[in-house]
Amino acid sequence: MNRDIPIHSWPGSYYINNEKRWENGTLSLTRTTVRFTSDQSKESLASFRLSHIMEIKMESSSFIFSTLTVLEQGNVKHWFGSLKPNRVVVYNVLEHFWRERLLSPTAEARGAESQPSKGRELINLVAGAQRRLEDTGRVINHQGEQFDNMMEGLEKIDSDLGVADKLLSELESPSWWPFGKIPWRTQQAAKAEEAARVAGATSGKGSGRHKEITSIPAVVSRGGGSDLKPGSLLVLVSSLEVRDTNYQLLHRFERNEVDDIRVHNPYEISIRQRFIGKPDICYRLLSAKMPEAMSVLEMQYKKKLEYTGEYATFKATPVTSPCDIEHSICNEGLLQRCQETELPLAVPAGELSQLQVHVLQPAVSQAEAQELKQMLMQLKNLALEAETELERQDEVLDVLTNSTDRATMHIDKHTCRMKRLL
Repeated sequence: MNRDIPIHSWPGSYYINNEKRWENGTLSLTRTTVRFTSDQSKESLASFRLSHIMEIKMESSSFIFSTLTVLEQGNVKHWFGSLKPNRVVVYNVLEHFWRERLLSPTAEARGAESQPSKGRELINLVAGAQRRLEDTGRVINHQGEQFDNMMEGLEKIDSDLGVADKLLSELESPSWWPFGKIPWRTQQAAKAEEAARVAGATSGKGSGRHKEITSIPAVVSRGGGSDLKPGSLLVLVSSLEVRDTNYQLLHRFERNEVDDIRVHNPYEISIRQRFIGKPDICYRLLSAKMPEAMSVLEMQYKKKLEYTGEYATFKATPVTSPCDIEHSICNEGLLQRCQETELPLAVPAGELSQLQVHVLQPAVSQAEAQELKQMLMQLKNLALEAETELERQDEVLDVLTNSTDRATMHIDKHTCRMKRLL
């Protein structure tokens, strides 16, 4: 019942062709339709489905008046003008949702109709795999914590060995001894060795942290929503990247730098990074594919997600892309055509009902497919997180091995020096 809730709305005017005049009102985009409502009469002057749009263009009227035109099936042309903030923003949003509907796969749902229903079984299998991967992730994290504790212990040992080296140097070369150059050279060599160790430990860090989990096309604006332009959102293991239509980086939000992600509706979010003494960096993103990215964002940034009051109006209906409802309507039309043309004229009642049930029950429903898609995205996220942690632990193991060998060598050297002093 909430399919008519607008995803986005803009004030503007609509040209009533039969009356040859412009009417002020509001242009709204919902999950399935584009609608223009008059401010004066509160009536809908134009309403058409995204699936019925043939073309969206930016044109000018005979009076050189900048307008946005939408060509509907049946060669019906709608003229919209005086759009705020501007017609380019409205064009970018409408064209994005219309294009995503056109690019959405429809053959998969139809091809699954000839197979028995397995959607719930697939969901259960994926859920089991997800639980096992989460358990494995907890074990890997615990192992990483143990490695970190070992690193802290080795750093303390290195610090103690440094103190022992200074004390032994003072004992080997007291202040009254005039020939104290060799111990200082030894200390300089030790410092150089320590610098090399630090450089070796820090080199190679970060590999695997920039792996891509998912990317979606989006309409992007920095700050408010007054300058929405085509672009994309990339969700990486360690960051979020906002790019323009040429795939040039606009901004990268490191994972620990994201202060909050405000969810305005299932298709629109704002990402904010706060600063002290200078303006915050905030990007607003609107995408028909946003529900796919939300399944990953809810895992990576769960504590930083904020759902606005606008989002509550969408809770009553499932979070799907606008084309999903169009698919269901197309499937209903397909079923009706099958019943009218493909079924034989004389079919027993029992066989007819079974055939209808078979057509009405595809292998995987739209809701099951959406749930499976989100679960698979979560599995991918977990797998990449585990891979990144394992790569980090491999680097830590190399550092541990080198530090242990170096500590053993220093202990043996200090032991020999102490024996000579004795």
